[in-house]
Amino acid sequence: MEKRALGRGLAALIPEKQTTGNIQMLESNIQQGVINIPIEKIKTNKYQPREEFNQEALDNLAVSIKEKGFIQPVLVRLTNNEYELIAGERRLRAAKKIGYKEIPAIIKEASDLDSLELSIIENIQRENLNSIDQARAYKRLQEEFNMTQENVADTIGKDRATVANILRLLNLPARIQEYVSRGTISMGHARAMLSLSKESEQMRLCTKIIKNDLSVRDTESYAKKIVGKGLKPFPTKTIEDPNLNSIEQELREIFGTKVKILKSKKGGKIEIEFYSDTDMERVISLLKSSS
Repeated sequence: MEKRALGRGLAALIPEKQTTGNIQMLESNIQQGVINIPIEKIKTNKYQPREEFNQEALDNLAVSIKEKGFIQPVLVRLTNNEYELIAGERRLRAAKKIGYKEIPAIIKEASDLDSLELSIIENIQRENLNSIDQARAYKRLQEEFNMTQENVADTIGKDRATVANILRLLNLPARIQEYVSRGTISMGHARAMLSLSKESEQMRLCTKIIKNDLSVRDTESYAKKIVGKGLKPFPTKTIEDPNLNSIEQELREIFGTKVKILKSKKGGKIEIEFYSDTDMERVISLLKSSS
């Protein structure tokens, strides 16, 4: 997949040129690329990655807008003769709260992929998108637009390991994901629970975290104790082989994901990680093509 350049950040939100076609009729009202659009004519972004909006923060934003006006216009695109929001849903919601009828907007030509990417970029860099919403957004990029983890990382300007770690959060039970989304527990707590293989163990530890207000370090210690009571993990590298690291790196490049070689005196195994059904199918396809 061709590498995209949207990882550069909020600069991607500024259109390089005015759109054409149906927008031309509005040129007389455009000043420096910003026009006022009736709020009722703007539909929300179907690719909005944020699922929860903090009401207190929205109230504060509404007060700020009422007192000082809009510092930043929203970003919209024209689809089927309708305005669809790309970025700025918090501003739109706040404007509705205080009864505004119009909102300043920039109109940008954007595909579905552009719309999702730009919305993710704004939420992450401007509005502190929680890690679960981030993970779901990355998964949509993978599944709806056939992106690899490396493609996602390039798009949003993060390294692949960060993207992989965030995607792993979707392996947790829905209840724990909800706690992370609400900020009841942190991403650090969630990552510690991922070391537990059983959902029941994860839920018990999650309950303990909330009840006893455990730190991330304490959570990691409890997780290690739980793992220690179960089956011993497969022996790690007991035979020193200077070639293993280079072989692992070569396999990572081939499969585009984390690969680990575990070797012992009696043999060993190769672990290839995947982070979604689509990612698994991609790895299997690569394995089949190499056979």
